[in-house]
Amino acid sequence: MSTRRPSPLGGRRPARDELADFATPDPDAIDDVLPDPRRGEELRLLIVGINPGLWTAAVNAPFARPGNRFWPSLHRAGLTSRLVDASRGLDLEDEQDLRARGIGITNLIGRATVRADELGREELRASGRRLVERLETLRPRTVAIAGITAFRTAYALPRARLGRQDPAEVEGWPSGIDLHVVPQPSGLNAHATIASLAEDWRVVAAAAGVRHMDES
Repeated sequence: MSTRRPSPLGGRRPARDELADFATPDPDAIDDVLPDPRRGEELRLLIVGINPGLWTAAVNAPFARPGNRFWPSLHRAGLTSRLVDASRGLDLEDEQDLRARGIGITNLIGRATVRADELGREELRASGRRLVERLETLRPRTVAIAGITAFRTAYALPRARLGRQDPAEVEGWPSGIDLHVVPQPSGLNAHATIASLAEDWRVVAAAAGVRHMDES
């Protein structure tokens, strides 16, 4: 059973002329995917996107736009049982698969935009503080933020590089929670491939103690 809202489009892909309708100030454009501790599910790895794109908001599913390398790279890393197609929404089976492995997905900023570079510095700084506050309750083993530019801005760390971070450099970061930054998986990022992203996911999954499947 899921507590997430169904896709606003009822399981179909959005038409091009519908996407603009989802560029709203709504701070909760999509629902998080989070393990449920009441069911004995533990949050091991929290993946943090920057903010939803319009397609993602249209179907209420993370990283849903076709061409995004998130789901293919997660599958190649052995972190999903099958290749997820979220372009019409996230299937309950796929959500349960993530939760059972201890994988959660959220965003720094909840409102949807065409591109992440539409977000302002103060908005990113405020969202960075909110994430730190949420971690006190969520208590994942490991956090992986997908996007180095936004991470640098959100936490005023202009020299930060991809990979494992020193949590002590982030003001208020809760003790005992590992921190990594991975590349933005959008097709707009020409510096990452499905194969290279899969290697990044394997690293953070190992740090989080997430069980994975052998590649088929």
